[in-house]
Amino acid sequence: MTESFRRSGEYPQGRQQHAQSSYPGTPEAGGAFPPPPAYDPPQPVNAAPGSGMWPAPTPEGSPAPPAPPAPPARRRRVRGPLGLLAAVAIAAAAVGGGTAYAFQELTGKQSTSASAGTSVVPTSQKGTVSGVAAAVSPAIVEINATSNAGSSTGSGVVITSDGEIVTNNHVVSGASTVKVRTSDGKTYTAEVVGTDAKKDLALIKLKNASGLKTASLGDSDNVKVGDEVVAIGSPEGLTGTVTSGIVSALDRDVTVSTDEEQQQQQGDGGDGRWPFEFGGQQFNGDTGSSKTTYKAIQTDASLNPGNSGGALIDMNGNIIGINSAMYSASSDSGSGSSGAGSVGLGFAIPVNTVKADLDSLRSGGTSGS
Repeated sequence: MTESFRRSGEYPQGRQQHAQSSYPGTPEAGGAFPPPPAYDPPQPVNAAPGSGMWPAPTPEGSPAPPAPPAPPARRRRVRGPLGLLAAVAIAAAAVGGGTAYAFQELTGKQSTSASAGTSVVPTSQKGTVSGVAAAVSPAIVEINATSNAGSSTGSGVVITSDGEIVTNNHVVSGASTVKVRTSDGKTYTAEVVGTDAKKDLALIKLKNASGLKTASLGDSDNVKVGDEVVAIGSPEGLTGTVTSGIVSALDRDVTVSTDEEQQQQQGDGGDGRWPFEFGGQQFNGDTGSSKTTYKAIQTDASLNPGNSGGALIDMNGNIIGINSAMYSASSDSGSGSSGAGSVGLGFAIPVNTVKADLDSLRSGGTSGS
């Protein structure tokens, strides 16, 4: 029956209506229906992207409006070896900048050495005396030593946060008690760890100290004549006194006494003048028969009795020397002063000599001539 409908082109009423509603137009001869027309949707030419609006047709002959801009190309991520190298470089820079700080925070100790060119002075104050003074003064202390010959006043440089301090041997030689006052006004008792009379160096250690500001020990081999320097110490007991000048000369042969009794009597106490020899002449008294000679940095920065053991500092804030000898004119005028003051002739033990001697000082050093 179905076959007969197909041949004749006749369909039952329901199927015929369905076929006619599905395909518009009239069936062609033979019972075949034409295919549906192709769908060709209109194309927008000037509608705003995403607006959902179709613009009015462009009048014939007028130029078509510009097409909307293409979306920006996605930035391509760098992959492979180049990307890995870039990531490693960034991470290394971050680690390098923070390692020293992290070590200090974890251990509570600051490094006591500095490479050439390292600056401990803030960038905004670099190269200024005030910047050097602010950065280094907290690491310079006043030392008061008492012996059977009397008392003496000198200075010292803190090199570890738990209280190791470098000073001159003649400041603490033969001392029975040593008191140290830090820049914040606190007073500590100290013990003499080691001395080296031949280099006029000594190491003392504070008792029950922690968290102290430490100095940065530089490289005295890089010092040049004419370099600007700053000196910090406690002349005449005036704690934290700052003076400035230049490096006047290098490798000066300075001769000092190694006699302990004479050091106690003529150190930065007694008459306030520490005797030394320079250029074949004696200054500040007789050095005696027991003496030693070392190479020194000469400076015109003002040094006075009490500066001994203090710091000579470069303009980056690094210690380049330990002040050890200065010429003070003899007081013959009856003024009562211990000396006529600095005349711009001072000497400092190079810091590289100090660093080379540290292990010996920590193990007790030498005390003989």
